[in-house]
Amino acid sequence: MDIFEELGIKPLNPGACMGPGNWSKTSSTEIFDCVNPATNQVMAQVQTASTDDYNALLTSAIAAFKQWRSIPAPARGEAIRLIANELRLNKDSLGQLVTMETGKIKEEGCGEIQEMIDIADFAVGQSRMLYGKSMHSERPLHRMYEQWHPLGVIGVITAFNFPGAVWAWNAFIAAIAGNSVIWKPSPQAPLTALAIQHICNRVLEAGAYPPIFTLLIEKDTTLVSRLIDNKRIPLISFTGSSAVGRQVAERVAKRLGRSLLELSGNNAIIVDETADIQIALSSIVFGSVGTSGQRCTTTRRLFVHQSRYQELVDKLVHAYSQVRVGDPLLPETLMGPLVSPDAVQTFIETIARIKSLGGEILYGGEVMKGSGNYVMPTIARAENEWDIVQRETFAPILYVMPYGDLQQAIDSQNNVSQGLSSALFTNDLKRAEQYLSVTGSDCGIANINIGTSGAEIGGAFGGEKDTGGGREAGSDAWKAYMRRQTNTINWGSEVPLAQGIQFKLDE
Repeated sequence: MDIFEELGIKPLNPGACMGPGNWSKTSSTEIFDCVNPATNQVMAQVQTASTDDYNALLTSAIAAFKQWRSIPAPARGEAIRLIANELRLNKDSLGQLVTMETGKIKEEGCGEIQEMIDIADFAVGQSRMLYGKSMHSERPLHRMYEQWHPLGVIGVITAFNFPGAVWAWNAFIAAIAGNSVIWKPSPQAPLTALAIQHICNRVLEAGAYPPIFTLLIEKDTTLVSRLIDNKRIPLISFTGSSAVGRQVAERVAKRLGRSLLELSGNNAIIVDETADIQIALSSIVFGSVGTSGQRCTTTRRLFVHQSRYQELVDKLVHAYSQVRVGDPLLPETLMGPLVSPDAVQTFIETIARIKSLGGEILYGGEVMKGSGNYVMPTIARAENEWDIVQRETFAPILYVMPYGDLQQAIDSQNNVSQGLSSALFTNDLKRAEQYLSVTGSDCGIANINIGTSGAEIGGAFGGEKDTGGGREAGSDAWKAYMRRQTNTINWGSEVPLAQGIQFKLDE
């Protein structure tokens, strides 16, 4: 592929990498196609990893961890800084690869690489701020404090819709914390992972760093199942559906491991009677059609005060008619294809279900003719309690519903099993505070006058309920990749016990 040549990468597509110069030589396993969703044409073929590859990769990751954990954290941050520099140099080419593989528009593809750069910059700073606490001991001549140590080998399983950024959220923070990382990307987006692995290999080799980042590619779930069940992997970070995430959590918990889950979202925006409609409009449109509705933070439900309902719906229909759907590499395109023919079929079935329940398609609802997995962005009048509205459908379908009372709208927003992202558009301070209070949004992300999609890396990202409860990226998310240790030092000449307990032996 020309894009690999631009990145200085030979078209090498084996199923596993154990570090610089150590790609798998497996040739007997299954080869699968990487398909461009805009054309349904095969772009490349990738060899899946073998059991021997998995074993070698695990051995390599454990050995790398044992070296890496002893390197001072700021020096670990320097390695991530160098990777960020390389990402900057290759941002456009990597962004184009993301677009070709996932179907998201080029602007979003480059935005994803920028997100990787941003989290790398954040991680570099965090490498000097892995703080513990000091506390006063109740015992004289004693000092107490706590410190944080790396966990070991971290398994990161990512989805197709963010083939680079979500790995970086985990990998760069895990790395500065002293861990090594095994990456299992989605089989729908392995080429981006291969390109990123090559870049990491170059940087780590040039800096004489251990091979802390390794890659495992397979089409089915045989090897990733072994990864999930392996006691030598203390933490599994999984991004995907709630159904699969629940299985991952159960299996990891069974071996008393840790799981970090970023699962399904069913995100809502509430627009009250005081809202600035134009500000709300742009946020709703991007939130609902960005990445063709295939983000976990996609806006899927819209509650509008009944006094503004028709006004906003009319403006939305007009705005949707201006959304240019087509080749995601063209600068004028605002929405690309769905990721696969299966995703198109799910869209078709969802539209049929909406109609069967008595819903009304206000705009779109159709598959577009021609090659590629293109559908029309869709607005549908619906009811919040309908089964189809309660589910997350990875497609650009926005359900609109009027409301009368704000608390009623908040309760409806919360009345789904997912709890990722949410937003209220209002110019009323009291309503904004009500929405952010303990009786307001139950989501991990709650915004005022900004949409559900497009989180910054400075804050911890994640949601509640069936969204999994995990937190990645900013704030204190680094703690997920480390173990806490409490230390007490007696620098006196006696050994008093806590709680004043007396325990003396006869002399």
